Amino acid sequence: MAMGIFAVGDLAGLDIGYAIRQRRYKEKPEVRYPRIADRVVELGRLGQKTGKGWYRYEPGDRTPQVDPEVDALIDSYRKELGITPRAISAEEIVQRCIFALVNEGARILQEGIAQRASDIDVVYLTGYGFPAWRGGPMYFAESVGLRNVVEVMQRFAALPGADAVFWQPGAVARRAGSERAALRHPLIGARRPLLFRRCRWR
Repeated sequence: MAMGIFAVGDLAGLDIGYAIRQRRYKEKPEVRYPRIADRVVELGRLGQKTGKGWYRYEPGDRTPQVDPEVDALIDSYRKELGITPRAISAEEIVQRCIFALVNEGARILQEGIAQRASDIDVVYLTGYGFPAWRGGPMYFAESVGLRNVVEVMQRFAALPGADAVFWQPGAVARRAGSERAALRHPLIGARRPLLFRRCRWR
């Protein structure tokens, strides 16, 4: 990805996500949201526009710098919840970021908000800078294997302290069990041959 999720948050403004979460706390009280992001905002750290967010920024420089103040805040929050830190592989970080996105994409298809999985991929490829050689999040899930995606999400849901509701792979699981007719991804560009491979989402 062109930027990490925390750098993206700082670029967009952390107060935007804060406002969304305040609404979701009321709309979906069954979902457990980590409150560490709220605490960052409540310290007045709104991202690049205030010079501090998840990272700190020098005047006139958008380069994110690690801030010990945020490290201390995270450490304090861990202790408050009784969380023991563990090593997390690069592969798991990718799975947690992308598979959550894929499950939401599957819900969007299920609800009829998007017509095809390839439509979601086009948005992420052209609008959000998703790596083109990966074909988009939905295609990436296909390349990994939907049943494998479901198994990984179930493993995340079973971890101590995990949010089992968030990691419930309902929408993806239904897609994984479907052997319906395949569709091809649309032409993004002549140099993207992998986008022509078959997609079984719908």
